[in-house]
Amino acid sequence: MKIEDLQKQLVSKSCVKQDVFGITKEVFGQLNEVVEEITKDLEIHVTPCDSRVELNFKSSGEYESRMTLTGDAVIFHMHTNVFSFPPSHRIFKSPYVQKDDLNAYCGVINIYNFLADSFRFHRLNDSGYLIGRIFVNRDKHFFVEGQNQLGFLFNDFSTLELNKEKLRQVVLTALNYIINFDLYTPPYPQVNQVKLHEIQELSHNLKLQTGKRLGFQFEADQKPMSDF
Repeated sequence: MKIEDLQKQLVSKSCVKQDVFGITKEVFGQLNEVVEEITKDLEIHVTPCDSRVELNFKSSGEYESRMTLTGDAVIFHMHTNVFSFPPSHRIFKSPYVQKDDLNAYCGVINIYNFLADSFRFHRLNDSGYLIGRIFVNRDKHFFVEGQNQLGFLFNDFSTLELNKEKLRQVVLTALNYIINFDLYTPPYPQVNQVKLHEIQELSHNLKLQTGKRLGFQFEADQKPMSDF
């Protein structure tokens, strides 16, 4: 290989990755606007019915935001790196990507679900769950990997383009899954022993590990997320 060829590849890929990063950051800003709008819409209809239902939205910087949805905390996190995919991934069967393999470079926004009490009581041992992740390229073409409907509703990478309406659909689908993803008690044999220091510390920092599905494995949770 000649140095000129290497320089050409470096410039080409670097430019594309910078473009993808910029687009992803723009999309993340739009996503935050959408989540804030949904939060306000829910407040208008839910709070008059029951003022105990906690609904709020908070931006935690350029790359992270959090929505509190009564007992749930929904974390939206933009990764600062740009990714491609393994050669076997179905994205490379898309005519859109076959036309230009640089179209496969994507930024990613992750959607996590934690218990709101995990943050309220600083329970650092608590588990959260990746509900879905949004992949977006330089042309704003996107697809979503995720649980249940998130795994198949938004998988046409060749034609789907992100805008605020599409983001709203993705967020509402994720929130619907989260609301129905209930907190289950772990099996008794798993929690029938506890260390003395855990009990001594429990009263002031609640360190016993909690998560919606700790100790359980469900068929729906075991299925791999769709790669369309």
